[in-house]
Amino acid sequence: MSTAILTGPPAPGSSLDGDLRSLGFDVRIASGTEETGALLADVPAGERVALVDPRFVGHLHALRLALTDPRFPAAAVPGALTAQAEARPALTRALDGASATAGTPVADLPGALADTLDADGVAVHRPQLGTLVATVPTDAEARHAARAAVEAVDDEAVRLRSAVKAHDGFFTTFFISPYSRHIARWCARRGLTPNQVTTASLLTALVAAGCAATGERAGYVAAGVLLLVSFVLDCTDGQLARYALKYSTMGAWLDATFDRAKEYAFYAGLALGAARNGDDVWALALGAMVLMTCRHVVDFSFNEANAESTGAAAKTSLALSSKLDGVGWTVWARRMIILPIGERWAMIAVLTAVTSPRIVFWALIAGCAFGACYTTAGRVLRSLTRKGKRSDRAARALFDLTDSGPLARLAARLFRRPGDRSLGVAFAAIATAGLLSAVLAWPFGDRQIVIAAVGYTVFAGLAVAQPLKGALDWLVPPLFRAAEYTTVLVLAARSDSPGALPAAFGLVAAVAYHHYDTVYRIRGGTGAPPAWLVRVTGGHEGRTLLVIVLAALLAGRGDDFTLALTVLAVAVALVVLVESVRFWVSAGAPAVHDEGETA
Repeated sequence: MSTAILTGPPAPGSSLDGDLRSLGFDVRIASGTEETGALLADVPAGERVALVDPRFVGHLHALRLALTDPRFPAAAVPGALTAQAEARPALTRALDGASATAGTPVADLPGALADTLDADGVAVHRPQLGTLVATVPTDAEARHAARAAVEAVDDEAVRLRSAVKAHDGFFTTFFISPYSRHIARWCARRGLTPNQVTTASLLTALVAAGCAATGERAGYVAAGVLLLVSFVLDCTDGQLARYALKYSTMGAWLDATFDRAKEYAFYAGLALGAARNGDDVWALALGAMVLMTCRHVVDFSFNEANAESTGAAAKTSLALSSKLDGVGWTVWARRMIILPIGERWAMIAVLTAVTSPRIVFWALIAGCAFGACYTTAGRVLRSLTRKGKRSDRAARALFDLTDSGPLARLAARLFRRPGDRSLGVAFAAIATAGLLSAVLAWPFGDRQIVIAAVGYTVFAGLAVAQPLKGALDWLVPPLFRAAEYTTVLVLAARSDSPGALPAAFGLVAAVAYHHYDTVYRIRGGTGAPPAWLVRVTGGHEGRTLLVIVLAALLAGRGDDFTLALTVLAVAVALVVLVESVRFWVSAGAPAVHDEGETA
């Protein structure tokens, strides 16, 4: 239970007391500033508290936005202020200061306290209300006008409309959101949580993958339909979180990781279904997963590298892009051609129902490759024209995203370069190009590939020997992802070991989960995974070297290489999953709702 303190007796006929109670607040009434301070002191320190002017007139949803959103330590609208545990000391100091000047009339005590909190270093969230009303009228005429304004706007309609993300993709905006938001409201009214809807979306997608694995046309049709249903639920969980303001750290993690689990499980289902019909498409399934993961890490790295850009540094959009943004159809066209999750899942669902898994994967690879090239090229150009310096926090985030293990860190210390000029992307490109050239050029298991892997480790260390503050250093993590994943793919495809590709699919899926988990920890403000986890899993260079050594030792030994990949996949999956679940269940990170990939 949270506590709301009215800073005076409510006005006659006011519904404020009932509105606050409907939002879950225990309402207490003070007779002035001093009694407000006394009541505040009585509220347990770990509890949310709200201060509300008794003259407040406004929509219930305006109060909901200001007083119940769990993501912010403090929030305010005119006439109402809330503070969670971390902002309570600052609120007490602000109220003590207001009590010391009690003889000075304050038109809006909560508003004045909010300004004091801002000055004290507490960032007070002020939600955008749009057409919603939140005001403190000072006379009868102003109160009458405010009430008329409240009656003129349907706050439930506003609430339902704001449940939809502002920048969704074309398919989601026009084919999903018009009805999924009503499903979200239906769920909210029945007490369902976003996490429950997220779980339902995962289970639906897993059933869809099982249908695809049958290899029959009816199974493919059912899989396509169920995949779309899963996507509707995937949109609904976020809309439910925004509609009911039920944000949580766990919810953000589940929403993000389940998206990847659903998509990659469906890839595996398609590959199994194709195998039932004598068509081996595991290499295509793994290739699609590698491409998709590398594309996402480009997004993550670029965003982290520029998260703190301000002023001129933030104005990185090209002039042509800015002009195109003013033309409606180009905005939708540009959102569609990068094949975001909505368009991607729609394409997969339709092609699964009417074609074959091989066609699905080739279409997916072609579309995602084009989208990746388009977005990466634009970001490279913007980075080269960027004027601002990269912060230490951004450089640290990029280093954490590289997933550099003990071998790369040792190489970084042994070969540390003088000066502070960052050449990270150059060394990463040399490392990746050299390794993949060797893997493709030399026969499976050749000792020359082991030598190339040692060189990769050295250059990977050189890439992170200096802080990643160069204009293009955000490309270092995706280059390392491409090197590791593609090496596993090529070695499995070129081995004579039966079942090597499915085992490689499992290994890359486990490692990719670890890399996504790193991203979501950084986004949640909790930092990278613990150093011991990176050491135990070997880092990208350690795992790559291990797989190459295993290929050299087990070449020509039947299915031994498959067994080795399977054991490695299981070991990595167990370690990262156990640590990930432990962390997110017990995480003290602030509540967030990660909007994630454009739907």
